[in-house]
Amino acid sequence: MPDWTYHPLRGAAAAVFGLRRSQRTALRLLASVGSRPAGARLIARGFGHRHPPERLAGEIAGVPVTVRIGISVPPSLARETVRAMPPLGAGVVEVAPVSAADAQIVREAAVGRSIPMVVRACDPEAEAALKLHVDGFTRSDDPHVVHVSDPSVSGAAAALDEPGAVVLARTEVLVAAGPGWFARVTEAATPTAPAPVLRDVGRDPRRWPAWWWALIVGLGMTGAGLGAAAITLGPVLLWYDRDYLGMTLDDLHAANHHLVHFLQHDRITMAGTMVAIGALYTGLAMGGIRRGWPWAREVYLLSGALGFPALFYFLATGFVEPLHTATALVLFPMFLLGVRRSPHGPRWRLAPEGPEPERRRALVGQLLMILTGAGLFIGGAVISVVGLTDVFVPTDLTFLGVDAHTLDTLNPRLAPFLAHDRAGFGGALMSAAVAIVLLSAWGWRRGEAWVFWTLAAAGAAGFLPAVVVHGSIHYTDLIHLAPVYFGIALTATGLLLARPYLCAKVSAASPKT
Repeated sequence: MPDWTYHPLRGAAAAVFGLRRSQRTALRLLASVGSRPAGARLIARGFGHRHPPERLAGEIAGVPVTVRIGISVPPSLARETVRAMPPLGAGVVEVAPVSAADAQIVREAAVGRSIPMVVRACDPEAEAALKLHVDGFTRSDDPHVVHVSDPSVSGAAAALDEPGAVVLARTEVLVAAGPGWFARVTEAATPTAPAPVLRDVGRDPRRWPAWWWALIVGLGMTGAGLGAAAITLGPVLLWYDRDYLGMTLDDLHAANHHLVHFLQHDRITMAGTMVAIGALYTGLAMGGIRRGWPWAREVYLLSGALGFPALFYFLATGFVEPLHTATALVLFPMFLLGVRRSPHGPRWRLAPEGPEPERRRALVGQLLMILTGAGLFIGGAVISVVGLTDVFVPTDLTFLGVDAHTLDTLNPRLAPFLAHDRAGFGGALMSAAVAIVLLSAWGWRRGEAWVFWTLAAAGAAGFLPAVVVHGSIHYTDLIHLAPVYFGIALTATGLLLARPYLCAKVSAASPKT
């Protein structure tokens, strides 16, 4: 489980199941999932763990390891640990101390493992019983093996700077720090370089880096959303809207005096979501992709891969909006350039470790933001389905004061016209939700103030227009707006809890090179 569930839910799990039982249950769950190839990939990718740099490779007791960081556990935990730790970023598991009586347990743990396992035997008899079943044997006095009991990330990273040193965490380290400790240490020990700046981009588009193309897409989405809002607050209908409907704005108002306001409320919420996506992409480009965070490119890719295909909702609604289509056609090639070009190497600068209570509060905030994004995704999926099928929910018809059949009688093209906006809003909301979930899950690091401001800007752009437009047209049904109010509460609480952590000042010292 990731730290954002482990720490916030740890107390509740201990209260229900007991401290020891809840810890063993969590370890067994990770072992069960991580022992399967697909499960191991799911944990590693889902938790945002990436391949460590080559300089962190080495060996212990003559056994090669991909990263010189691991865990030391007693024999009773060996079976679950060797299956649970690899997806979390550990490079080796040491089992110690092992007596001859423990040999059978260790042999069983060694079967089918996907990580090097070494033992520290108590006596020659235990070593002889295990020689054919494990990779190597460590000594308690080995100067290259550093056993740490302090969950300090900077301390472990400093120990890895010693040539050939292998850092092994004792079990109490993960209990205190959470399973993300391995990844945090690896990041702290990764050599980085200064991030590029605007003057490094140059004038030749053929040489523009991925982050610059991603930035253009983010700014383009923001501009498109603001343009859509300006049209909605101004003429409302453009010439192609009037041609498709065969009606003017006055005709719509005459048919139903709530209809124009209903159309505006749909389009303003859509415009706000577009601006939110623009804010997310701009933040990912400047704060993430530009600085070499590998997960930032993946957040951008997955969000866009869900958002751009929503253009084809017109196949179900029957209404093709030229401006929407043109915007997508212009931005999509830039989006591809933003994900196909090779990203920079590590260019980040990590803030020093702060107070542990600050991090714990930030993890609660992280969990709230992920729940917010997940709720937005579910809401977007529901809106898409409704937009492509029934078009209206019961509260919509109550606001309009008519039923769907009456509207269809007024103009059979009215429902497809409204469905385009509604379904498109659902697709955009899912795209934004994916970015919010993954940015919150993968980008929560001390000193990454851009994460805070990106999420704050996206939340303000997405939620505030929805609240204002509903209030201005007097569509204030509590059931209809409850998800919006709940999302605002979760977002505000989550960001307030995480602000001291995310916005912590980074040391002026140069990044590790």
